[in-house]
Amino acid sequence: MQARHRFELSNQKAGIIVPGLPILPHGIERHIVPGGGTRGIKIHKGDEISILDRQGLQMGELVFFAPNGISDAGMIGAKGQGSAINIINILSCGDPSSIKVLKSLETAGFNIKNGDAVRIFEEGSRAGDTVDLFAAIDGLLIVAAPGENMLPECQNAVSDLIVYIRRLEPENAKSGLVAPDPLADPLVDLNIQPGNAKTFNVKAGEYIQILDVQGRECSDFQAFSSRALDKGLEREIDPTTTRSLMGSLYPTPGIFSKYWTSDHEALVEIIQDTCGRHDTFGLACTARYYEDLGYPGHINCSDNMNIDLANFNIKPRGGWPAINFFFNTMLDDTNALGLDDPWSRPGDYVMLKALTDLVCISTACPCDVDAANGWNPTDIQVRTYGAKEDFKRSIGWRKTAEAEMEETKQTGFHDSFAKHTRNFIEYNGYWLANDMTNYGTINEYWACREKAAIMDLSPLRKYEVTGPDSKELIQLCVTRNIEKLSIGQVVYTAMCYEHGGMIDDGTVYRLGENNFRWVGGNDTSGLWLREQAEKSGLNAWVRSSTEQLCNVAVQGPKSREILEALFWTAPTQPTIKELEWFRFSVTRLNDFHGPSCVVSRTGYSGELGYEIFCHPKDANEVFDRLWEVGASFDMAPLGLEALNLLRVEAGLIFAGYEFSDQVNPFEAGIGFTVPLKTQTAQFIGRYVLEERKANPQKQLVGLVVEGGTLPATGDCIRIGKAQIGEITSAIKSPILEKTIALARVDVVHSQIGNKLEIGQLDGQQKRLKAEIVPFPHFDPKKERVKGNYN
Repeated sequence: MQARHRFELSNQKAGIIVPGLPILPHGIERHIVPGGGTRGIKIHKGDEISILDRQGLQMGELVFFAPNGISDAGMIGAKGQGSAINIINILSCGDPSSIKVLKSLETAGFNIKNGDAVRIFEEGSRAGDTVDLFAAIDGLLIVAAPGENMLPECQNAVSDLIVYIRRLEPENAKSGLVAPDPLADPLVDLNIQPGNAKTFNVKAGEYIQILDVQGRECSDFQAFSSRALDKGLEREIDPTTTRSLMGSLYPTPGIFSKYWTSDHEALVEIIQDTCGRHDTFGLACTARYYEDLGYPGHINCSDNMNIDLANFNIKPRGGWPAINFFFNTMLDDTNALGLDDPWSRPGDYVMLKALTDLVCISTACPCDVDAANGWNPTDIQVRTYGAKEDFKRSIGWRKTAEAEMEETKQTGFHDSFAKHTRNFIEYNGYWLANDMTNYGTINEYWACREKAAIMDLSPLRKYEVTGPDSKELIQLCVTRNIEKLSIGQVVYTAMCYEHGGMIDDGTVYRLGENNFRWVGGNDTSGLWLREQAEKSGLNAWVRSSTEQLCNVAVQGPKSREILEALFWTAPTQPTIKELEWFRFSVTRLNDFHGPSCVVSRTGYSGELGYEIFCHPKDANEVFDRLWEVGASFDMAPLGLEALNLLRVEAGLIFAGYEFSDQVNPFEAGIGFTVPLKTQTAQFIGRYVLEERKANPQKQLVGLVVEGGTLPATGDCIRIGKAQIGEITSAIKSPILEKTIALARVDVVHSQIGNKLEIGQLDGQQKRLKAEIVPFPHFDPKKERVKGNYN
């Protein structure tokens, strides 16, 4: 749950809750200052300025310049505290956020060294604390959220600050009805009002941005090969060909990202997509569609496209096949196509790259008779950019439904793994390797089982939990007994809602008496910790450190030997050889002078293994040394596909498969994380879990499936006609040479040896025979994880 500022309005209207970007009244702006970065904001006389510390303990530094270049903190009602040393350091170190600030200072002729700095949130600020200021004169405000690189054994995480501006004269405000600033200098910048279509030319290599200005608005897009048009041929994007070649309903940024003609020529590639919900099935809206609904003469996209395309001698059509960006199409159980409000929010966009010279057309759909445009058609902005621009592949990601959109990021180890593969897929807001060129999933798997493998686990969410009440907060929110957790120890646990459903599974690291680190699979769990600290009045801080801690896992029988040759430990810390299961050591790479790392004996493979945490700036050096030493042990890089084989064999659960907020830890197969007999503390969900344990309904079991057909997640499990469970995960096990699965079934039918059937097609017409077997399937006593390979 994000801290909400008093300027933000409720996201409820007429009984409907609409999470999304903060709703701001006209005249109020919201600017994010990235942790470790800066932001410049134009200020007018009489403007109110309010700065929010979202996570707590994040110092801020401000400088205000008048138009004549004089800097005086009194102009914004503050007291100056000397030189803006933090802003100067950030601007000089090349932080990406500093580029626009430096340009603004240069254009205005202001010298930051003459800045009269104001420092805020210096003493123990809480999440949600604010500082309010008032501008007595026009000027430029520079805001920084300074911080040092966080060492993996430390917890000085930097975080964002949020700046709100309430304009005295709202006409000075950037209204939500205006498109955001271009991402670069545009070649074409078109605003398309609803009920209009516009054509534009694009050269090979140039970029096309189609932006939903106000949210919930559809835009039909079509592109024609200019070369074919010159020959009198019409060769445009063919949705059916595109779906067939890409193997998906519509392309997404990554490997399968191109839109094709019926002649199998790729016309455009999608580079960025902040919405993630589009349509390639329906036509652009037509006159007949509205006539059939009782609206004869209604303006429509197909007719609008015909009018503009006639300028290029393109023949009119009664209905245009198109890529309908932001259109929300659904297919129900009766195979009927339906629609609902678009998922797009204000400012959402797609970025395409032209692969050949094109004639393009975009519309702003006029439909106001159903939910296609949220019942309220609005405008679309189309911009094109030059081929020299370097827009990175990205899929929009939000930590929570109400959070800001973030681009898909590269982990600190991305460049190292990119030497071994181009097949990266989006995973929780990051690009992760799916498999490795010249290795392949099976070879990667066997390397981990027989020798060693290295994998990138940096997208795991890390949260620093500190303060006098940090232990009480952790104990309140997780199911394990934290009283038994020693400094230097790690524990695997579940985190649950009040009804017993799981928020996440993860590990708790104890770094000190009042210092903990939560490592989980999603941000919801970290935000839940912060919410509970505030709700319970606990003196504890919860701050994200995911961006400041990246981690690789080295797993396999040879993993200990590899790490022993690399990491130096102080006499007060256990050596790699001494490090026990679920313990960690603060180490340095190579020797006393090397980069700082935290090495824990943990993993997700069912093998002896370790995880190495470091700051992103040290990631390449850490990987290179691991790779250099690992080469003599035939260590291989490992992607997500091989990791899935390993974890299913080992019975390790995965969010969205074995558990969700509708599944409790007992049903997820990790009842051992809820030690109700020895755990006396009252954690969230305890009373419900006591009842669930006494009266279980579902149980996670292992299955062996006859034959070579692989069940899919969600396939029903039946005895006779009755469904008694469903498949959660299934693989073809290389080491067991069997098809195996994890499944959640009714406890009545959960006994080992029971014969079941897995339903496919409609769940009845095709059945796969299966038998319940001991779980986990491989190394049930976990001897290999303990390092016992004899």
